[in-house]
Amino acid sequence: MTEVLYLVHRLPFPPNKGDKIRSYHLLRYMAARYEVHLGCFVDDADDEKYVGEIGKYCKTTCIRKLNRFSSTIKSAKGLVNGNALSLPYYFDRTLATWIDDVLATSNVSAIVAFSSPMGQYVLGPQYKNIRRIMDFVDIDSDKWRQYAKRSHGPMKWIYSREAALLEDFERNVTEAFDSVVFVSENETSTFSSQWPDTKMKHFTVCNGVATDYFDPALEFISPFNSDVIPIVFTGLMDYWPNVDAVGWFAREVLSEVRNKIPKLQFWIVGASPTNEILKLDSDPGIVVTGKVPDVRPYLKHAAAVIAPLKIARGVQNKVLEGLAMGRPVICTPQAAAGLSDKAEAPIRVASSQSEFVDSVVDIVRTGVDSELSNRSMSYVLENYNWERNLSLFSDLLTASPTRSRGLKREPLCYG
Repeated sequence: MTEVLYLVHRLPFPPNKGDKIRSYHLLRYMAARYEVHLGCFVDDADDEKYVGEIGKYCKTTCIRKLNRFSSTIKSAKGLVNGNALSLPYYFDRTLATWIDDVLATSNVSAIVAFSSPMGQYVLGPQYKNIRRIMDFVDIDSDKWRQYAKRSHGPMKWIYSREAALLEDFERNVTEAFDSVVFVSENETSTFSSQWPDTKMKHFTVCNGVATDYFDPALEFISPFNSDVIPIVFTGLMDYWPNVDAVGWFAREVLSEVRNKIPKLQFWIVGASPTNEILKLDSDPGIVVTGKVPDVRPYLKHAAAVIAPLKIARGVQNKVLEGLAMGRPVICTPQAAAGLSDKAEAPIRVASSQSEFVDSVVDIVRTGVDSELSNRSMSYVLENYNWERNLSLFSDLLTASPTRSRGLKREPLCYG
């Protein structure tokens, strides 16, 4: 069986946040067809209990603990050597040694790097005879550029620097690797417009939705009181684009909506809320849940799902999951940009504060009808099937012949 080396910046299990949803489904897809050697980091203590679980998908693993504080200090090396700060943050010498050991002793014919910093491990010329695929997911450099636009002072300079250096790194990876992959046609076309001379290497592999899991036919007890009208935002709540989105909605939109619909409540559902988000829990009409065991009850019983993101790249899983559960979804143009066949997407796009107010009020007053629910679910089924969308990886992985590399063994590291 063909062997693949898979490098991921975060343990691809459980699939409970945006990047992990994609990296997990890609791992599962490859594991059903190839023998996978997985190298990755654990950056959340809650995820350490899943290290053994991930082994069932892999031939060998090297799973390294990533301490956010020490990694942040380590990333300062980038200021000295002129590299993007993201690269030393995710560099680990033990992982690098393990990678070279696997490549020297196994029959690996292809390498998949997930998220741009993981490309640094296999960027050198010594890896040129192995097929390399980079799943950028989205254009990381542009995310930092968006951060810079919404920042001031020293952070604006740091974010601008990171954007420029990551853009150079993305270019270097694209030139060295055989293929680079993005999560949406919008991301792919944007990248191709920046680097048209490598356009033949650029591919789109859309996300999917586990529709057997996000199934509105399943029964869930409502987490809401019967006398309120809940609208819901889901996401990791220490991620700046989510914090920024929720803060804007709470400041600029919510009070006007509640003036018209006093029973409306804004529910912020997601792990690791910052102090800024926790303070919102004391505001009228806002509930901050923190981590919940299951987001589906909140989605199923919501009057609407919102995604008021001002900073966004790629495809927003929160939007897809809301649609899969048959809910009305209201989002900014940024949150909608990565959707497939946007003209057919059953969403309400609101570009301004007043449009967001009007959209929420209109949808809540209209209520959820079966036609909208059916269109939402059909849209997801037609455009976001994991098996179909990931099938392109088989073509990318097998586009060059396998090379024998001698004796096999099963290196394992964790620590």
